[in-house]
Amino acid sequence: MRYIPHTEADVRTMLDRIGADSVEDLFQSIPEKLQLRRPLDITAAATEQEVLAELRALAEENASSHTHGWFLGGGAYAHFAPSAVDAIVSRSEFYTSYTPYQPEISQGTLQTIFEWQTMISSLTGLDVSNASLYDGASAAAEAVLMALRVTRRKRVVVAETLHPHYREVVRTYLDGLDTEIATLPRSASGQTEVLAEAVDDTTACVVVQQPNFFGCIEDLESAAAAAHARGALLIVVVTEALSLALLRSPGEAGADIVCGEAQSFGVPLGFGGPHLGFLAARDKHVRQIPGRIAGQTVDSAGRRGFVLTLSTREQHIRRERATSNICTNQGLCLLMATVYLSLLGRVGLRRLAELNLARAETLKSALRAQGLALPFSAPTFNEFTVRVPDSGEAALERALGAGMVGGLDLRPFDAELGPAVLVCATEQSPTDRFETLATCLAGGAA
Repeated sequence: MRYIPHTEADVRTMLDRIGADSVEDLFQSIPEKLQLRRPLDITAAATEQEVLAELRALAEENASSHTHGWFLGGGAYAHFAPSAVDAIVSRSEFYTSYTPYQPEISQGTLQTIFEWQTMISSLTGLDVSNASLYDGASAAAEAVLMALRVTRRKRVVVAETLHPHYREVVRTYLDGLDTEIATLPRSASGQTEVLAEAVDDTTACVVVQQPNFFGCIEDLESAAAAAHARGALLIVVVTEALSLALLRSPGEAGADIVCGEAQSFGVPLGFGGPHLGFLAARDKHVRQIPGRIAGQTVDSAGRRGFVLTLSTREQHIRRERATSNICTNQGLCLLMATVYLSLLGRVGLRRLAELNLARAETLKSALRAQGLALPFSAPTFNEFTVRVPDSGEAALERALGAGMVGGLDLRPFDAELGPAVLVCATEQSPTDRFETLATCLAGGAA
């Protein structure tokens, strides 16, 4: 009874009020055989020290980027986040904030969203960004739904090189709708083979990933030309947001909608989330953007202020006119990313992207020195595909035995590719382990 605050007098008063003789009378509707008449078979309460020790022991069984050499990407990337990120987002005015319905008491949250939108617009080369979405996969699906609304067409062409999980989410979102999904194949170079005949007058959008799932950098100009020739939109999905600091922006290359995952910007891996979706588009399509947009204004005294400018969701407008049923935005993760981008700045982010590229190229050299082949000739950023002699599972098991998470086995995603591993090198990947990783993947003992 230690967690029940009522005294015996309190209980007696409540029973008298409802006309019951005892607490047991309240459970008469439950059959006797279903009533538990004995104490629960659980261990006695532990001290705080004992509980913390047990939790630490359980945590130490996990392999993380802090305990192992980390070469795993595939949609979630290990990047260093300055301590200031955690310090700022831990302030109570941020981590207790909910959704900014009342602008007069939500100026800090609204300004953060506004700054985030500005940064995403700059990185993607597009006019307007929303206030974020839940993750990259749902952002990709929302972008496809947006293209269907804009074009009023029903056919979607998706690159085979789009992350398999993203493709599954897109299919799930479109299930039940009167839509057709076609696929663009992968070419021998690792890039998407943009076939003009695959895009017709009923196509709403062409969806490609940059860099793609296998790490290859796509020719976005060709994809944009093929889509626009038939009046379709080009959607570019980005899972490694840091690449936006180095590659030509998708907007400049002709993309109409750019979306994806911004976890790389100061958001922890967290064994799968929470992550941070983003979506940007051209100004002419702003009314069809899902979620909401924060805008800058002035109050009656001429002071700068912020407010939700667009919020086209079911709770705010007629349901049939809502662009999405997304309820809010990923506020705390958005704050992490905004602080991270502010700390690094334009020059720092570019230098970090260059470092990632350099480390990936250095790792490629170490792998080639062990006789391993890279099956694709297309240029890459910080992630690439490498063939292994036996199987991806065996190669990664050898790496794990040497204290490294060596990459992602591609067999479950593309069995026709043969034994291959997707390897990623970021600023967190230890350069002194490159040769050891190459030895493990090549079949040698660490």
